[in-house]
Amino acid sequence: MKQVIAILSILILTVSCKQKQNQKNSANNTLTNKTVNKMENLKAGKNSVTFTSFGVELAGDLYLPEGFDANKKYKTIVGASPFPQVKGQIPATYGTEMAKRGFIFLGFDYLGMGDSPALPGEHKKSRYMFRLIENTWDAVSYLGTLPFVGDIYGLGVCQGGSIIASAAVTDHRIKKIATVSGMMAADAFQWVGREVTDAQIAAANASMQKQYETGEPDYVAPFGLTDEQSREEFVAAAAYPAMAGETYDYYGRDGVKGPKAVENYSNMHIGDQAMQSLFSIGEAYADKIVQPTLVVYGKTAPTAPCSTQFIDKLTNNPEVLALEGFSHVDFYYKPEAVKVSTDAVAEFFNK
Repeated sequence: MKQVIAILSILILTVSCKQKQNQKNSANNTLTNKTVNKMENLKAGKNSVTFTSFGVELAGDLYLPEGFDANKKYKTIVGASPFPQVKGQIPATYGTEMAKRGFIFLGFDYLGMGDSPALPGEHKKSRYMFRLIENTWDAVSYLGTLPFVGDIYGLGVCQGGSIIASAAVTDHRIKKIATVSGMMAADAFQWVGREVTDAQIAAANASMQKQYETGEPDYVAPFGLTDEQSREEFVAAAAYPAMAGETYDYYGRDGVKGPKAVENYSNMHIGDQAMQSLFSIGEAYADKIVQPTLVVYGKTAPTAPCSTQFIDKLTNNPEVLALEGFSHVDFYYKPEAVKVSTDAVAEFFNK
């Protein structure tokens, strides 16, 4: 009997050792894969990467400058995109341009957007403000693991401005921030009247309840723009035709960065979005931001107050570039506007 017990003990010990070795090998393989993702096979231009946030892997594009050398350190930018964009839109435009100017740039799909998964039991195309901030913090943490990353800066366009401004309040790993056509002080822009916002909130509340009860996503067109509309249809139904035309030219079915042009992009979005997008965190904490700040915006753009009111609340002596002749969406893709904004950002981050 003692011999049987001894033999069983040896067998159990052997199996346990093998399991531990397999676990160690698996861990080493995981480390190797992550190391490859960080260190090897990187090239100038766009590189597909992933990083962990909320326990899942978010999909990102890491743009590297010409002549990239993994043994050197580079000033690096974490990008934040407009609502409801994916990494093939603003991040692709600004990532390419900032890499041309010698920077590393990380653009990524937020949780539930584009190529990034939703959390188990949740739905895709859900972009919630508080999570956007945490995704950004995790993006900064990821960049901090890369040996060729030096100082980290934040660059946000449109809603991305609010995301970056909010993230920077308590994340001083972000050394400077820049916003372009930003929506940092969005209260005056979004809360235009209770008759409007109360209706938005009521619809969002109903959508959340519906999704909770059915377990199914409830998709809506937040700006009234679907993926099938023509420009004529959308503009004709709009209260502000000029703004509608500008929006369509970028996001519409036939737009330069619409659903036909950008994989995994849709104008349809989870219907409870207003319950989070009506919060403007960066605006409320503007006086707490200590990092050097650059604000770029178009003087005549209807969203200009979202920049000017934010500037008024800052206490860190921000730099401001207010430009004539450019609208809100011009900074998304029009070459002359993008060149002005990226030149200004590069100069500011290089100081």
